[in-house]
Amino acid sequence: MKQLLSSRPVLWFLFLFNLVVAAVAPFAVDGTQGVMTSVGMGVVSLGAGTALLRDRTRRQHG
Repeated sequence: MKQLLSSRPVLWFLFLFNLVVAAVAPFAVDGTQGVMTSVGMGVVSLGAGTALLRDRTRRQHG
């Protein structure tokens, strides 16, 4: 499962999908629930983006 989740296509999907949901959630859901959904999805998106950058630097140096 770890190998599947760390593949580039899955990381790109997680990054972009969660980024879009994080941007839209406060407008689609009212109140605290929308804000917390946005924060949670933003954290997942940042994690996927960080993994993509780490993989990119690893490919350039190694």
